[in-house]
Amino acid sequence: MLARVTSLALLGIKAYPVQVEVDLAPGLPAFNTVGLPDGAVRESKERVRAALTNSGFYLPVNRITVNLAPADVRKEGSGFDLPIALGILAAAGALPAEALLGLAVAGELALDGAIRPVRGALSMSVAAAQEGLKTLIVPEENAAEAAVVQGVEVLSAQRLDQVVAHLLGREPLCRVAADSAALLVQAGEEGPDLNEVRGQEHVKRALTIAAAGGHNVLMVGPPGSGKTMLARRLSTILPPLTFPEAIEVTQVASVAGALAAGDALVTTRPFRAPHHTVSDAGLIGGGTVPRPGEVSLAHHGVLFLDELPEFKKSVLEVLRQPLESGQVTVTRALASVDFPARFMLVAAMNPCLCGFHGDRERQCTCSPQQVRLYQGRVSGPLMDRIDIQVEVPAVPFRELSAETCGPSSTQVREMVMEARHRQQQRLKSSKIFCNAQMTTRQTRQWCKLTPECLSLLERAMERFRLSARAYGRILKISRTIADLEGAEHIGMAHLSEAIGYRSLDRGLA
Repeated sequence: MLARVTSLALLGIKAYPVQVEVDLAPGLPAFNTVGLPDGAVRESKERVRAALTNSGFYLPVNRITVNLAPADVRKEGSGFDLPIALGILAAAGALPAEALLGLAVAGELALDGAIRPVRGALSMSVAAAQEGLKTLIVPEENAAEAAVVQGVEVLSAQRLDQVVAHLLGREPLCRVAADSAALLVQAGEEGPDLNEVRGQEHVKRALTIAAAGGHNVLMVGPPGSGKTMLARRLSTILPPLTFPEAIEVTQVASVAGALAAGDALVTTRPFRAPHHTVSDAGLIGGGTVPRPGEVSLAHHGVLFLDELPEFKKSVLEVLRQPLESGQVTVTRALASVDFPARFMLVAAMNPCLCGFHGDRERQCTCSPQQVRLYQGRVSGPLMDRIDIQVEVPAVPFRELSAETCGPSSTQVREMVMEARHRQQQRLKSSKIFCNAQMTTRQTRQWCKLTPECLSLLERAMERFRLSARAYGRILKISRTIADLEGAEHIGMAHLSEAIGYRSLDRGLA
């Protein structure tokens, strides 16, 4: 007897349909799985055997062959347990074959027949809807996540015998629905606020510009000047996630196993702050079967690299490609997958080893050569890709003890959202949403300069020996500053401020 059950497997953050074919043939009892299974899939036979027996079902004493098609793509994970068990029951005649039509199934089986959660349920639901499958059965913990997608009925299951009873028409499984609009409503979360940072008004201004245009930022200053405190408040002034962005962020988190059980959708922009000992695979992604790294987990959010020169140079250099393209391609012998990686890079560093080069209050103990070597740990090509470079000096006591504070995160966010709205209206014919993502052609179209501005920029390029990439970054920052002020055209003040954010090009040492 032969039975077929449709399941879903992950490749990157996307899922694709897998036909689980189960054949029962006469012969010595055996259980073989083919179709490029990994270790977890090969071990499923033991989980399936125990789950069927402990759920009160008869395991056929036959030669059982399970094929996972397409057979030329490697399958990994434990999500095939449930479809294999259902395929065995259908092949043995315990389930009608027509009950499995138009149905997709995924879930890991415990030895007692309980169904455990799997990674990537949202991606599976998206793929099921695209394939025209009407129903998706997933573990209870994954049901809310999968139900976010429209066009597919999501059923939650706790045990194998419940799924069998549903397919036999005895006791239907619980149908799960989600209100996408309600999930995205921000319910006034308590969190860090920008007005908690005393002083550093020029740095707050730089972060506002960065948030408004999606620009990368580097903060340079002595220890204790507030760099980390400022960086952790950047996500509070960014615009809220749109529904398509939330879907992408949730897909990455689900595939990486970083989505909390029972959560349906990630509704806040991610903030990732990996330690400086992270490997290049941990930052970019990798593994025998590629998994997303920190840059993908920061998709549509903030990637914060504290103590930037302390990261390995090889790790920093792999950032160059995702900063330009907004995605990461991880190639291994078994697979080549693309992960999204459109994030804001926020980095912080000391100006030297001791941290007090250029400080007015404390004397630097580093030699000029040590200062150059320390700053040289961050390569020029990577520095070129950081739009805004701002110095963060130590905060004077009078500012620390002042009772007045600047605007709150909510007030700054409103300004940022107005600027983003202007950009979206300007760029509505393309698939980009902020100035930092503009192509060269769009930059020339929307960042035109007057003769006076061109003359100023020419002098700056010659004096500071700026690269062609820095030229484009300055134009984009100027456009963002003009958007914050509601200006139609870039003026001298906008351009002058943008040039001022290339401090490392002017040289700190």
